[in-house]
Amino acid sequence: MPSPIQLQMSVFKYLLAQKLKGVERYPLVMMLEPLFACNLECAGCGKIQYPTDILRKRLSPEEVFESAEECGAPIVSIAGGEPLIHAEIQEIVEGLIARGKFIYFCTNGILLEKHLHKFKPSPNLIFSIHLDGVEKTHDRMVCREGVYKTAVSVIKLAKSRGFQVMTNSTIFSGENPAEFRAFFDEVMALGCDGMMISPGYAYEKAPQQDIFLKNEQTKAWFNEVLKDWRRMGWDFNHSPFYMDFLQGKRQYDCTPWGNPLRNVFGWQRPCYLMSDAGYAATYRELLETTDWSRYGHASGNPKCANCMTHCGFEPTSVTDGFSSWSKFLELVRDYATIHGPLKARRAYPRDGRPYEALEKESAGRA
Repeated sequence: MPSPIQLQMSVFKYLLAQKLKGVERYPLVMMLEPLFACNLECAGCGKIQYPTDILRKRLSPEEVFESAEECGAPIVSIAGGEPLIHAEIQEIVEGLIARGKFIYFCTNGILLEKHLHKFKPSPNLIFSIHLDGVEKTHDRMVCREGVYKTAVSVIKLAKSRGFQVMTNSTIFSGENPAEFRAFFDEVMALGCDGMMISPGYAYEKAPQQDIFLKNEQTKAWFNEVLKDWRRMGWDFNHSPFYMDFLQGKRQYDCTPWGNPLRNVFGWQRPCYLMSDAGYAATYRELLETTDWSRYGHASGNPKCANCMTHCGFEPTSVTDGFSSWSKFLELVRDYATIHGPLKARRAYPRDGRPYEALEKESAGRA
């Protein structure tokens, strides 16, 4: 689960309330795409392939607030496209925080230095910087040289100014497991507050279709990369049960209503990754009128067969952790196991200097 203690407690109380009320289907994270426009054309993303008239569309702050209040999820993940292109993004962020929401602000980092002054450090705001691996890998996947260096520079800048910063990485076919283990070390050495990692989904609009992992390939890759992650001091912003799932150690089906998507078309059916069933006007309509039996591994839907992404399966893993006292105690023990190496790693990173010294150094360079 997320690292900041305020967020952990908020999510815990929210989940407990859903259990006590006997709610079967509830949102954990509201995925928000207030626009599709972007300043990159990444190999594994199809958003920028929309026609120009669609790329010009924007959700207004009022539409965002109405959707967030109706949905009720404690977390809003703002993505796109590149959200910093949105002219009213500052108002959107401030309005969501005022409503008690925790925000993952997903950005490629290119525009963040220019706009960082618009935001204030807050326990409710986490910048989630897109990094798909070490420099050569990331720049290859975003189809532009120099983006990795820009992202690393703005991570250091944001940290020096008191912001919470995490990374999000998408894994594609052919990536080197040893390279990614080194990448996790690099991210932790930057002083990041956590990492998100997920296999890519084969978007139909993605310009490259030969880069996506199949189900068994995903399990084999993550089993190699994450074989000893609990004692490595790597801070992953995921449930440990989801990490086990990626390695093939737990079997889950997806709960697509757990991370519903609101974008410029409406509430996307059935999930963040597919719009097969069109769009709903409200979250309630999405929840009550979508035929959920048509989606997930058990459904036999070929478009779901190779999906193991966090937006579908993280909610399942979180729900599983609260499904019984034995599972909950297992989850608590898991966090205790991870906490020791992570605490030591945060105190003394790879080069042996405390993170406080690195942060002062970064602030001096800024």
